[in-house]
Amino acid sequence: QVQLVESGGGLVQAGGSLRLSCAASGRIYSSTFLAWFRQAPGKEREFVSGIRWGVGNTYYDDSVKGRFTISRAKAENKVFLQMNSLKVEDTAVYYCAADWNGYSTQYSSYDSWGQGTQVTVSS
Repeated sequence: QVQLVESGGGLVQAGGSLRLSCAASGRIYSSTFLAWFRQAPGKEREFVSGIRWGVGNTYYDDSVKGRFTISRAKAENKVFLQMNSLKVEDTAVYYCAADWNGYSTQYSSYDSWGQGTQVTVSS
């Protein structure tokens, strides 16, 4: 079972940047899809961005396109989310997740989750 640990959250002003990291323990197969979700208070968990571990194809929700960039470091078993031009509405707990079966934006299909890291964007 792969374990995921997020880091890098914090408090930032609107317009600022943060870089989230997700460290994975255990072997990650090429077919695995690693994603970032977020959940704001009172809202459902939503897909933010994802990457195919093997080929590196990336996917983004429309709300973050052009502002967020997902990447991976295969040798380190890590996935990153660079978040620029942050908005107050980006405030949420951000989760790293792994789906062994490939690309999905549905949180119910994911097999492993990290504990989450808080991102707070102030106005």
